[in-house]
Amino acid sequence: MEKITRRTISFFIFFLFSFNILFLAGKSSAKSFHGGDNNLTALFIFGDSFLDAGNNNYINTTTLDQANFPPYGQSFFGLPTGRFSDGRLISDFIAEYANLPLIPPFLEPGNSQKKLYGVNFASAGAGALVETFQGSVINLRTQLDHYKKVERLWRTKFGKEESNKRISRAVYLISIGSNDYSSLFLTNQSLPISMSQHVDIVIGNLTTLIHEIYKVGGRKFGFLNVPDLGCFPALRILQPKNDSCLRDASRLANMHNKALSNLLFKMQKQVKGFKFSLFDMNKSLRLRMQHPFKFGFKEGEEACCGTGKWRGVFSCGGTRIVEEYKLCKNPKNYIFWDSLHLTQSTYEQFANLIWNGGHMSDSLVVGPYNINKLFQIP
Repeated sequence: MEKITRRTISFFIFFLFSFNILFLAGKSSAKSFHGGDNNLTALFIFGDSFLDAGNNNYINTTTLDQANFPPYGQSFFGLPTGRFSDGRLISDFIAEYANLPLIPPFLEPGNSQKKLYGVNFASAGAGALVETFQGSVINLRTQLDHYKKVERLWRTKFGKEESNKRISRAVYLISIGSNDYSSLFLTNQSLPISMSQHVDIVIGNLTTLIHEIYKVGGRKFGFLNVPDLGCFPALRILQPKNDSCLRDASRLANMHNKALSNLLFKMQKQVKGFKFSLFDMNKSLRLRMQHPFKFGFKEGEEACCGTGKWRGVFSCGGTRIVEEYKLCKNPKNYIFWDSLHLTQSTYEQFANLIWNGGHMSDSLVVGPYNINKLFQIP
């Protein structure tokens, strides 16, 4: 722990420097927006820990659903921000590519001017189902309620006509479903219904979210599908006598992804003006786990932070049920940050695919639009 303490002090110095840069950049951008940039495209973010920028810092929950302690955030921010990674998330990179500042968490106190660029509603541990980690997270239904509060703020700020334009022009980025499936195994629950019925309910709740945003005026959506959950270190250790992935968890993810793809292509045909980008996070992650060196990594299965086999015990930071944990020297060499989440380096590669995909060899990763094209559509 002495090593970690010295590292944290050095990170604190770096953080002060980084914070000033981010603050000045955000302040400059805010002036530009306030000055009447009616063509700016905002970014709204819904979902789980793959996208949560810190909303869970402000709710009454446990450290199982929070990441506001070291070593989280060490690689970019220098201090923990609530993001479940060593640095930035996919949504942070997308905001950067779109020339937006970091999109603030909805619950973060402060100047509402920041929320004119978009808002992050995501909550680590959240699912499409209210029952998923109920009472410890901000479920998808509540995230939608939060969005509607911002929508009313915009109508007050800009008036009905201008706010309608901005809402229609905005991009809505969504990652949901992983916790609805992984929680079954992490909490040792048995399904009272069939796997297919469970997936149908999850997809049904996601469909409701999409339709509700569409009714308000949203038209451009980006989705991350569910990764191969059974191959995450935290789920692999649930069957310690077998080195393979947890088959049922992976099967649920695949069932979800097929249903999600079918839903989106169906909506594209039936719902006027509906446009979407679907990132195959499942396939992209599997490729990197199978061929880590090809993508610039050295370790494809073990997490950077945690303990136990594959560092699959969710102990990163030492503030959860298990205090013991190990921390790798260079997270850039790792795909997994902790037993359930990915490193900044992995997220950056995914963000590049999401933003630029649809061309040449990566055409199977994103479709029918990439996020860049969605931002360009008026």
